Amino acid sequence: MPATDFQGSSSPLSNIGRSILAIRRDQVHSMEGTHEAAGLERELEAFQRQVTERFLQLSSGSSELLSLSWVRKLLDVFLCCQEEFRAILFNNKASLGRAPMDRLIGEFFERSVKALDVCNAIRDGIEHIRQWQKLLEIVPCALDNQRTLGEGQFRRAKKALIDLAIGMLDERDSSVSSVAHRNRSFGRNNASRDHRSLGHFRSLSWSVSRSWSAARQLQAIGNNLAPPKANDIVASRGLAVAVFTMNSVLLFVMWALVAAIPCQDRGLQVHFSIPRNFSWAVPILSLHDRILEESRRRDRRNACGLLKEIHQIEKCTRHMNELGDSVHFPLTEEREAEVRQRVQELGQVCQALKSGLDPLERQVREVFHRIVRSRTEGLDSMGRANHE
Repeated sequence: MPATDFQGSSSPLSNIGRSILAIRRDQVHSMEGTHEAAGLERELEAFQRQVTERFLQLSSGSSELLSLSWVRKLLDVFLCCQEEFRAILFNNKASLGRAPMDRLIGEFFERSVKALDVCNAIRDGIEHIRQWQKLLEIVPCALDNQRTLGEGQFRRAKKALIDLAIGMLDERDSSVSSVAHRNRSFGRNNASRDHRSLGHFRSLSWSVSRSWSAARQLQAIGNNLAPPKANDIVASRGLAVAVFTMNSVLLFVMWALVAAIPCQDRGLQVHFSIPRNFSWAVPILSLHDRILEESRRRDRRNACGLLKEIHQIEKCTRHMNELGDSVHFPLTEEREAEVRQRVQELGQVCQALKSGLDPLERQVREVFHRIVRSRTEGLDSMGRANHE
């Protein structure tokens, strides 16, 4: 939903004072004028401010949006927010077992479990891109550093490009309909994987079921996600606001990952109901709108992922295929120079993938394990609070 569709205050971002937390100040402060209450209030407002600042930084650059480096920054933001939220819960364990926090935090953990499947699907998407990278690397290997370019080198490069096009087309189809089944996950040992051929890669099973859908999973994460009511804010001493903030961050980050990385049955039509009187709403909704705008571009509508490097793969592959169809041997000096320039561009894409995919996969793995650990600790704290 475009940012203009959301209703709420248009106060400056720097003015966090009159936030949703002000309800808690107005209604509770007079009753709880304790040092503890004031400390909690400062902690909660610091969390709101930090979330705002991080997403403002993330939305400030336009050229790298949806690039591998940008997605890694997005996951860094999530991990920082998750750690700060975890600290808030740890410092307020006694509140977790009381209404309404028991309900709110339970719903958050349910959404977190759904996010784990998204992490697994994204990891599989990264593996797809890694296979495309291996096919792409054949082209500069065949055509670069050769004193003369002959038909044999071009045949080898063209075969790799055809295999790459088929692989990307298969993935594009699976973004619309679920066609495969995997049974591996971050929690399982994948040391015996063999990537010797594209055919073998296609035979691997998905980490999610045949019927699993990224679009439906995102809808499930966002289902019934709404700003906390005033009485819940008061009863939770403002903690309900922090829970809603982290829920919204979780939903946006999972949505952005699905937008960028190939995965099963992608879909971006998720409802973000975030009032603008949350200071972090404007940068998050701005990023949401820019990503949707990118998905509507004519050359990206049917893409298997909006990752900038995927677009570069498609563009370089198209240029190389057009060039390959038009060359005649022996090559003229002008045509050979053009081929070498295209190969150089393709090599730059290969290098970007080589340096970016492994760190990204490690970050997705870290997000997965951090969610699991936070949920385990939170449920343990809730159980102890209920027995005190």
